[in-house]
Amino acid sequence: MKAWVSLTVTMLCGLAWAGNMESCASRCDEEFDRDAICQCDHKCLMHGDCCDDYEQLCMAEEAPAQPESFPEVEEEPLAHSLYSAPSSCQGRCREAFDKHHVCHCNDRCQEFGNCCEDFESLCGDHGGFSHSRDTITKEELHGISEKIYKVDTNKAQKEDIVLNPQNCIPPSETRDQVDRCPELLFTYVNEKLFSKPTYAAFIKLLNNYQRATGHSEHFSTQQLAEQDDFLREIMKTAVMKELYGFLHHQNRYSSEQEFTDDLKNMWFGLYSRGNGEVDSSGFEHVFSGEVKKGKVTGFHNWIRFYLQEKEGLVDYYSHIYDGPWDSYPDVLAMQFNWDGYYKEVGSAFIGSSPEFEFALYSLCFIARPGKTCHLSLGGYPLSIQTYTWDKTTYGNGKKYIATAYIVSSTQ
Repeated sequence: MKAWVSLTVTMLCGLAWAGNMESCASRCDEEFDRDAICQCDHKCLMHGDCCDDYEQLCMAEEAPAQPESFPEVEEEPLAHSLYSAPSSCQGRCREAFDKHHVCHCNDRCQEFGNCCEDFESLCGDHGGFSHSRDTITKEELHGISEKIYKVDTNKAQKEDIVLNPQNCIPPSETRDQVDRCPELLFTYVNEKLFSKPTYAAFIKLLNNYQRATGHSEHFSTQQLAEQDDFLREIMKTAVMKELYGFLHHQNRYSSEQEFTDDLKNMWFGLYSRGNGEVDSSGFEHVFSGEVKKGKVTGFHNWIRFYLQEKEGLVDYYSHIYDGPWDSYPDVLAMQFNWDGYYKEVGSAFIGSSPEFEFALYSLCFIARPGKTCHLSLGGYPLSIQTYTWDKTTYGNGKKYIATAYIVSSTQ
């Protein structure tokens, strides 16, 4: 499904197809943009419409207000001083909070999600895992991702899916909102796949959410049980056993139960993306999809796409990237309309099992939280970007998943 995609477009896609649609990269201090999915101006904290990476990319450029005052945070002037706030905890462990510092090393920085990157290694207790001896290397990430790729026996076979990508457009045209593909993306899917335990458990979760942010999520006893059922089913698979074994060896988790409990918190724990309501979670955003300020955010799952397209709720417009794999899972970055709301660039694995996606996104969030995570699948490079939700935490300062998505298959 790749041969006809030009090399030029492929190279452009690798650099730009994930773009800045949900990021503050190169947008810090810009004016309010009513057409943007999220904002990067000084007042976005007050309005609750900042991009997920605003604090990571932009807060260093201003003197952040005390996190306790959020969301009624007041805009602070820039600190005009010869003093350059350090970005390390070297010599700063347990110091008092100073709003002029880029990051912090006090006892409560984990609670507020504003610790310096080396806080754990320099200031944390020795029972933690964020130490140099436990650092996961790029080579180790390549190795474990290849193992996960090889043991995914639940993935679709070539005959299970007939895809019709149709028109590939350059990244410069993604904002046009023009439907260049008159036919469905999925010509055929063997729905016998969906009777497999992990698929069936995954699909039950997809309609448990209100897609509009700003409205609280409320789960019934049955819906909460469905979360546990999904985790229980995927933990039976070779994919998740491979991932747990790797992370256990890396001193990240001491037992499979601890790992499963943490997955439930980081993926299904609720937090607020708008209006102070507990309206979102990592799972909802990444796999089910959300609508914020009139635009689609998240929605990076092929099963969800297929089911919504089948119901007439998704209209496939075009794509800007088609991955190099000649079997499933593959990767597609596409444009589409979801029941009246547009997605400018939505990347997704195609033909992967639910546990495969869940494993790779979890791996990258644990190993490279808030950063680009470089993997290898079937000999081809692939990069995943994750972002942490820094405004609220669970456990001992642990962060929820804000988002995770594929950004490139070239390095």
